[in-house]
Formats: sequence, structure tokens, C-alpha cells
Amino acid sequence: MTTETTTKKVIAKKAIDLDATVYTMDGKKSGNIKLPETVFAEKWNADLVHQVVIGMQANARQPIAHTKDRSEVRGGGKKPWAQKGTGRARHGSSRSPIWRHGGVTHGPRNDRDFSQKINKKMRVKALFVVLSKKFADGQLLFMHDLSMKEPKTKDARAMLTTWGTIDGFTPLATRRKNALYVVLSKADASVKKSFQNMGNVLVGTMGTVNPVDLLSYRYVLFANPEECMKIMEAKLK
Repeated sequence: MTTETTTKKVIAKKAIDLDATVYTMDGKKSGNIKLPETVFAEKWNADLVHQVVIGMQANARQPIAHTKDRSEVRGGGKKPWAQKGTGRARHGSSRSPIWRHGGVTHGPRNDRDFSQKINKKMRVKALFVVLSKKFADGQLLFMHDLSMKEPKTKDARAMLTTWGTIDGFTPLATRRKNALYVVLSKADASVKKSFQNMGNVLVGTMGTVNPVDLLSYRYVLFANPEECMKIMEAKLK
């Protein structure tokens, strides 16, 4: 690799602007925040994100479909007919899979384990890669504070409409599905209850933020971003 190529790569890396605008609940600008480079300046890694997301979805999978094999179905203790002399094919049990009401061969079982191992470093790296992609695409919204006196869906819907007036976030007011993922620095029951009836908004905390939820919603809102960034950087340690 030539010196010129190395210099160009260094310049390109430094050219990333990690200053983000912070808004109030009324959709007005209240200042700026400098985002950590270790979290929001990662290169896109599709293979890593795919592996982590598929692993997390597999770990969350709860098998429900269940079939009985020949040892579990009822009946069949007696031999249907004599082995020889009847002119019919030999059978030892009516629980055989080839019989009606018999056991099922290779059917789905609810005791199957779909879990996959995900290294902690891979999980954290994938989280930062997705956040960097969201930031580069202008899909991150930073809110100085987000609180509600009491749970009220009407107020939450009005907030979403107001946030849709912010430049670059217009679809928030009209998008019916997977519109916004709200990430709080700490749990707030009033905020969660206000948004949970809307269907297109998910409310979580910094302790539960993950690549699957980030990719499931188009926009991501960080409330109290200063505190959120401290928790995010702590993941590196």
C-alpha cells in the first residue's frame, strides 16, 4: 500500500462529521452533541450484522409446533394380526408411522434447541456497526429529554406528529409500521405505556438496545443522549 493511499484513507476517516443536533420534545433545536467515534464511525459489515441478527433471532425462538412419534401415540400395544397366514402384510404395531393415527416421522418438536452462541465482542461490534449505518443514513434523532406526566396515547401521537416536522424525519407522522424505536437512558413507565398502543413505535432502554430492534425500525430516537452515550461507551469496557 502506497503512502498516498494511506493518507487518503486517513483523511476520509477524519472527514466524518460526528456532530449531531439535539432537539426538544417540541421539535426545536436545543444544541449539539459530539458522538463517540468508536460507536458511530464504524464501517458497514454486512456479514457480521447478518450473523449476529440471525443468532439473536434463533435464541429468541420458542418452538410451539409439536408432533408425537410412535412411542408417544396412544394404543398399538397388541400386534394387529398374526405374522403369517392372513395373506396381509406383516405389522407389529398400529403406532407405526405408516398407519393412520400412528406416530409422525421427523415432525416438528417443541423440545428442539435453536440457540446459537454469539461472542460478546461480536454482539457489541454489530450494534455499533448498525448505529453507524443509521447515523450515516440520517435516521438517528437525539432528544434532550423525553418524559410524560401520565400515560396518554393522544399526547404520544401528537409528539410523533411534531417530530415529523423535523427536517429528514417527515415519514414519522405518516408511517404506519415500524416507524420509530425510542431508546431511553432509564425505564419510564409513562412513556412506554403512552406509545405501546400505537403499533408503529417501540420503547426500550439502553440495557435492551440491540441490532435486531434497530434494524426493525426505520428511525431511532435517543432520549437524554449524553447519558445514553456514556452507557454506550461503557459497553466497550
